Order: sequence, then structure tokens, then C-alpha cells
Amino acid sequence: MGCTTVLSLTFFLLSLVAIVGARPATFLQDFRITWAETHIKQLQGGTAIQLMLDPSSGCGFASNKQYHYGRVSMKIKLIPADSAGTVTAFYMNSDTDTVRDELDFEFLGNRSGQPYTVQTNIYAHGKGDREQRVNLWFDPAADYHTYSILWNHYHVVFSVDDVPIRVYKNNEGRGIPYPKAQPMGVYSTLWEADDWATRGGLEKIDWSKAPFYAYYKDFDIEGCAVPGPANCASNPNNWWEGAAYRQLSPEQARKYRWVRTKYMIYDYCTDKSRYPVPPPECLAGI
Repeated sequence: MGCTTVLSLTFFLLSLVAIVGARPATFLQDFRITWAETHIKQLQGGTAIQLMLDPSSGCGFASNKQYHYGRVSMKIKLIPADSAGTVTAFYMNSDTDTVRDELDFEFLGNRSGQPYTVQTNIYAHGKGDREQRVNLWFDPAADYHTYSILWNHYHVVFSVDDVPIRVYKNNEGRGIPYPKAQPMGVYSTLWEADDWATRGGLEKIDWSKAPFYAYYKDFDIEGCAVPGPANCASNPNNWWEGAAYRQLSPEQARKYRWVRTKYMIYDYCTDKSRYPVPPPECLAGI
């Protein structure tokens, strides 16, 4: 292989790394603390972090860049024992005031012995109120579990340990909003929400159990970084746009049905008190 070929290959690989984000070596390579620096502690040389909630404050962090399509995942170990009234959130957000796009994981604390609930929500073109809730089928405070959001031109998929728990399809052809025009940053927060988080606000935080801790590691962002090459988001050769990621595989679809049959406890699509007529995306299929 000639010198020119080697240099060209090296330049191509470096360019690819710049276009498509990859797993950072440490937390601070891809993220910054946005709220209450005293409540976030780096662990294991910066490859893991601890978030803390106490009566004085919660805390939060965000990615240094925004991304336009791709996949983001983190391993999280949630607050153990009595965590009622707390919310640990992991989400993507366009950070725009009027026409917001957002993809949410919100882990709702529980009383000891009760299942942990994960709420997902989707904002597209400024419209949210698309909540669904699933009880996790394991103890998410006993060990780390992987939570991921896949976002491409075809659908958004929320997964827990590679088990899809929610799919929101791109049905723009039917006039249904889909988040596609804006890049989004990656965020996480730990905060008090005992006015709604546990049993609709009936269960309050027991501050005698504070401080509350959640742990994160293995931050993985693979997507089109913004700012970056303008054609990255529209490139059909990005791996997350490949045929295997355009719809659920038969095995993924089986797991998806299993979760939604056994563990789903709330779906806005079937909440007739809020929506006497189901929203159009519910009729089109999610």
C-alpha cells in the first residue's frame, strides 16, 4: 500500500470519527455538569459518575454537543430501597423554547418492595403529552442496566437491556409530527417530583432516607454531531439507518409484545378521560 493510500485512509477514518460520535473514554469528554456540581461525583477515573439528591438540591448533566439521528445509551443503577417521589431522567432535547423535540426516559421512584416504573414521552414539533408507563421486570437498583434511544428516519425506539419497550414510527406521510428537523442534546437529571412521580403524588419523599444516589457508566453516543458535516444526518449509509434498524426484528417484536402485555400500566392512547378520540399516531400505529 502506497504512502498516499495510507494517508488517504487515515484521513477518512479521522473524518468518520469527527462525523459520528463514539463512546467517550471519560464522562467529561462528551458531557458537562449543568446543575449542582457539588452533587455529581466522578468515579473510576471519570468513566462513571454518581448523582446525588438531598433536601438542598438535585443535579444534572448534558452532552457537549447535539446530535441529529443516531443512538445514545447509558448504563444506570437507580436509587435503591425507598425512592418514592424522586425522578431520574435520561433524555434527548432540542433545547428550543417554542417548537421542542424531546425523547424522554423518566424513572419514577417507588416505595420499598414496589416495582420501579419507567415513563417514556415524545415531543414532536412542540407537542408532547404522549406518556406511556412500564413497570420494570427486574430490580434496577441492584445492578447496572442499559437504557438506549435509537432515533433514525424510520422510528424512535426506547430499549431496556436491548428489549424494546416503546416504538414511535415516522408517520409524517399521514400528517403526524415526527422529530426530524432539529438536532438534540443528551441530558440527565436527578430531582424531586413528589407532587406527581409516585402514585400520582400520593407518596412523598422521605427525606430521612436522603441523600439519594443514582450511578451511571458506559456513556455511548453514536450519531451525527452538530456542528458537523451538513450531509451526515441525511446519509443513508449511517449504520443506524441500515435495513436492520428500520423496523423491529421478529425477536425484538416478540419481546416488545411481551413487555407491553405484561408490564405496561399506562398508555395515553387508551386514556379516554384525556383523549375521547385517540390521537392520530395511536390509530396509525406506534
